Amino acid sequence: MKKIVILLVSAMLALSLAGCGKYVSSYKALGFVHSNKSDSAYMSFASFEGRMVFRLKSSGEGDLKYSARLESGSAVVYYDFYGDKQELFSISGGEGADSRGGYVEAGTVYIIVETDGGCQNGEFRFSLDE
Repeated sequence: MKKIVILLVSAMLALSLAGCGKYVSSYKALGFVHSNKSDSAYMSFASFEGRMVFRLKSSGEGDLKYSARLESGSAVVYYDFYGDKQELFSISGGEGADSRGGYVEAGTVYIIVETDGGCQNGEFRFSLDE
């Protein structure tokens, strides 16, 4: 009986800890490919609408390096470091971006890509420049 109780408590604890993130991705996409490593993130799509959240781990002081292109639609990219969500850049159809910004120190950095409507043929790349 004691083993069953321990097993049930362990299962409930595991379920309660699963998916505990500050931000949640929610999107509709077509032709969507994405990658999230500890120091870089990438997304490419034929069609995307919604929010995509990436989580990076910074090991020191630096900034975010980013590049983006978008054929149509518009997107705003935010970053959150220590609970302070700030706009990193925005992009509209036909534009491109290739820059750096967003000061970070050691810790978790969230990058949030948000669209109001549908975006077409886009690509976003992010990396930590420490």
